[in-house]
Amino acid sequence: MSKGSKAKDAESGRQAIQTRQRQNRKARLQAEEEARQQEAARERKQQTLIGIIVTVVVVALIAAGGFIYWNSHRPVRKENTYEAVQKVKVKPSVANDKGGILVSGAGVGKSVEKAPTMEIYMDFMCPGCGALHRGLDSTLTPMVKAGQINLVLYPMSFMDRLTTDQYSARAGSAAVYIAQNDPDHFLPFVASLYEKDFQPDEENYKPVSDQRIRQQAIKAGISPAMADRALKGQYKAWLSALNEYTPTRKELWHTSGQNKGQMSTPTVRINGTFWDLDKLSTARLDYKAGLLKAIGLDPDQVGRQGTMPSIGAKGSPLAL
Repeated sequence: MSKGSKAKDAESGRQAIQTRQRQNRKARLQAEEEARQQEAARERKQQTLIGIIVTVVVVALIAAGGFIYWNSHRPVRKENTYEAVQKVKVKPSVANDKGGILVSGAGVGKSVEKAPTMEIYMDFMCPGCGALHRGLDSTLTPMVKAGQINLVLYPMSFMDRLTTDQYSARAGSAAVYIAQNDPDHFLPFVASLYEKDFQPDEENYKPVSDQRIRQQAIKAGISPAMADRALKGQYKAWLSALNEYTPTRKELWHTSGQNKGQMSTPTVRINGTFWDLDKLSTARLDYKAGLLKAIGLDPDQVGRQGTMPSIGAKGSPLAL
């Protein structure tokens, strides 16, 4: 073989090697790029999964923790918030000076001497308040009628910030008007506003017309004419003042947990003692069983005239 042929063959071999090297490098780079893309896809999937898990956990906590759900604390205004409540021109005469409406067997604004007093601070948009009332109203109503408990409801409307049409203020004002002018239907109307298929969803709020509130009022036994008058918003300014004042009351602040040092809804007190609703789940009790145990009344005694809770008008709630 001539020297020229050998040189030509050697050059061809080098070119073949270089071609294979380029092909191998290209394949390696392509494989690395595919691996990076797969890793990025896995990371995106993982982040999405984490996001979904976090969302589910948060929603579950909100649902499970509906007992005390919404933080209603508000910064204190420079002016005295209590005085601001008293200065409101139109306020209900049936309410006490702190915004509570007392209902008992003796009537609205009157208490039964030997019965314990239960206070509930609530907003008609609050999901925890809805859960509380749906769990207790059917028990509280016969107890109120039988004179076994003095029930004081403190309406608020701070959750209007989640609405586009001031639903909390409109519903709250209407309820207060009914307490003032048609007291026999006050508790039924409150219960109707908390019905599960009616109470608005604060997470996905959709406007609620006055007509729908009116229908709930009529459903609760209120006359159409009375329902129309109740929806004129007479007490919206009063509720707004209470939104500023009520959260400043330190006796309503939580002493532990995530709401420590602030007030939230629903807040419940029995004979002036803060009743920790979180302990119901720890004790594996529902609202009715928990309340009856706390005040010392057997389930078969609910609504029985002459039978009073053991804690009386001054005793602290019994341990669960």
